[in-house]
Amino acid sequence: MEAFEIGDLMTRRAARGVAYLEFLRPASMSVALYHLPAGGEDGQRPHAEDEVYYVVRGRARVRVAGEDRAVEPGSLVFVPRRVPHAFFAIAEDLTLLVLFAPPHDPAQNG
Repeated sequence: MEAFEIGDLMTRRAARGVAYLEFLRPASMSVALYHLPAGGEDGQRPHAEDEVYYVVRGRARVRVAGEDRAVEPGSLVFVPRRVPHAFFAIAEDLTLLVLFAPPHDPAQNG
């Protein structure tokens, strides 16, 4: 069994000084923790994979294909592959659980 605690992952991410910490990569998907500070900018580009975001903590807005909405803890957002998207107006430090299928390939996209 592979099991993870969000608090432990948040500590690992912060200790490494990275915004994005991938922690699971079976053949069919990848899972990561993504952090954006309050007032920060999300510089993502469209990905070649389908993607789901789950907001663990924080508040912001997200824009997907020109449509935007507020997100807060408990929000789930699906982003189809190759669709432009970004978080903005980050009012509180934002921590996201990110699931990609198939696994994310940062060499092919952001």
